[in-house]
Amino acid sequence: MPHPQEIRTVGVIGTGVIGLSWITLFLSKGLRVIVSDPAPNAVDQLRSYIAKQWPVMEKLGLEKGASQTSFEFVDEIFDHLDKIDFIQENGPERLDFKQELFAKLDSLAPEHVILSSSSSGLPSSQFIGNCDRKPSRILIGHPFNPPHLVPLVEVVPHPGTDATATARAMDFYRSLGKQPILVRTETPGFVANRLQAALLAEAYSLVKREVVSATDVDAAVTTSLGPRWALTGPLMTNALGGGGSAEGFRHLLEHIGVASQIWLEDMRAKEFDWSVDSREKLVEEVAKMFAGMKGTSEELIKQRDEALIELLKLKKNGSLLV
Repeated sequence: MPHPQEIRTVGVIGTGVIGLSWITLFLSKGLRVIVSDPAPNAVDQLRSYIAKQWPVMEKLGLEKGASQTSFEFVDEIFDHLDKIDFIQENGPERLDFKQELFAKLDSLAPEHVILSSSSSGLPSSQFIGNCDRKPSRILIGHPFNPPHLVPLVEVVPHPGTDATATARAMDFYRSLGKQPILVRTETPGFVANRLQAALLAEAYSLVKREVVSATDVDAAVTTSLGPRWALTGPLMTNALGGGGSAEGFRHLLEHIGVASQIWLEDMRAKEFDWSVDSREKLVEEVAKMFAGMKGTSEELIKQRDEALIELLKLKKNGSLLV
């Protein structure tokens, strides 16, 4: 899918884990990137990361004009805003930092430039208070790590974000091969992290209470829920299990869904308590899992990413799976 013609140069603020990944993706799509980060050796780390990930991007497919070197590292992004069509901010998750940064970006960036933050927890309504020019073009574009591989982007407008800006951001992320979802109402943690937190809370509780080992709780997900949810998601999986229709889903809710309330009551009564002792017990169990690994964590990450690429290719070639 061609990217919107008006977005050819992206400004990226911050080259942490998320920023590096975003830049790699932008470059692979034939975009030019202007980057700023005050950290020492940031430009060297950027070059190294891009070079390491470029073979991965080649497997996924490079767009016309894609180049590892189509970026410019600058001291101050504010001095280059007239050349930028879209900004992806990846700075510290600190309210004071984002308030100051976005106030300055809003005052200096051309009004057509969308200001998107990768914030994973702070909704934009909390840091636009000093934006007096055009705060209606500010929103959250929260990716899942690593953005150059995982398709999800949660687009979260604040109550004053213009619908046109939201639509343009959604279109831009789609043009990158991403799967943007619209979070209609600002919600702490947005969507994916809330779903993840709910599952992890029960996983932590089961391991801490020695109901199951850390290794086996992971296996329970990777050999059952994980493969199915990667293809059809929890709600569609339920609907298919209930007969493959909305009525089948209704049937499932009325029977298995109601029965599961007993499980939920037990889960609430035995939820992970986050005390120091509970956290240490959990860390001990995870340490046992690492002790039993056959290879290194780096090898595991490499295998995971290679398998993820194949899965994404499969889903891309499917006519129904998203």
